[in-house]
Amino acid sequence: MKILIVKTSSLGDLFHAVPTVHLLKQAFDAEINWVVNTEYTGLVECFTDVRKVIPFPRKGLIKNMGVFKEVLQQETYDLVIDLQGLLKSAFVCRMAKRSKGAKILGPSFQREGAHFLYSAVVGRKDKNRHAVNENLDVLRYLDKSDGPVEFPITFPAVDFPCLDQHPVVVFAPCSRHAAKNWPAKRFVELGEKLNAQIILVGAPDDLETCTWIENKLPEGAATNLCGKTSLLELGGVLQSADLVVTVDSGPMHMASAAGTPCLAIFGPTDPLRVGPFGEQHRILREADVQTYSKQDMDSIRKVEVETVINTVKEMLSHEAMGL
Repeated sequence: MKILIVKTSSLGDLFHAVPTVHLLKQAFDAEINWVVNTEYTGLVECFTDVRKVIPFPRKGLIKNMGVFKEVLQQETYDLVIDLQGLLKSAFVCRMAKRSKGAKILGPSFQREGAHFLYSAVVGRKDKNRHAVNENLDVLRYLDKSDGPVEFPITFPAVDFPCLDQHPVVVFAPCSRHAAKNWPAKRFVELGEKLNAQIILVGAPDDLETCTWIENKLPEGAATNLCGKTSLLELGGVLQSADLVVTVDSGPMHMASAAGTPCLAIFGPTDPLRVGPFGEQHRILREADVQTYSKQDMDSIRKVEVETVINTVKEMLSHEAMGL
């Protein structure tokens, strides 16, 4: 059986789809191909259950549509699943070659009229659950087991000297929205209290913040890899760490999927939906936060540095004891 997955972005959302793809492969002994935005092709190639990655040319789509369609239609699929839920992704599903009677399934969170292009929408819309569980509606619709939840991912090994000294604690202090960022000075206070090798990571746009944290910490206490790794190298660093202290960000989802314990500091976004998935992780967030707003700069500041320090030390102690 051949299954096509259409999930083009974004970084965190790609990882949320991995358990569903894994269970589909197991349930149907399937060959699975995945359509994803070109910039994430290498990342999805690290997903163990994916046989072939088909790059979607989000930039320059009109110019490259012919080549994309040719590659997409090289194989015939017995099941096509849209886990993006947009009109664009639904059109990609329709463009794929299908065997007779093959269905196109779309997610409960579909919008933009995408459902008109599906054979069926799986599950009822329910935003009071984690995004991983939303994707698993596919298995329930197909009367297949929706567990156990696993993330079969292998990032390439990396060779950075900073990873040789343990414990290694990665700081991922930045997200795309300021309301999700814990104050940089508090990362400094945290770093000053830890007897650990600290590694700073982030996108090139985060370099100013990470450099400021690095310079405020004692000399040699932190290694700043912000903007200096490829996406796959970043995955390798996160995979090798003992703990990741992070805000709601792409690195959080990468580390969580790689199995590295995360201490995630949340503000206005909802960890019930987008927090790190799994019992090895911890989330710190004020209980009185009700709704998300990009203008809410106060919620995440309510997470006190002492609380984070104590939680990090507790988690590192558990790691050291193999708990």
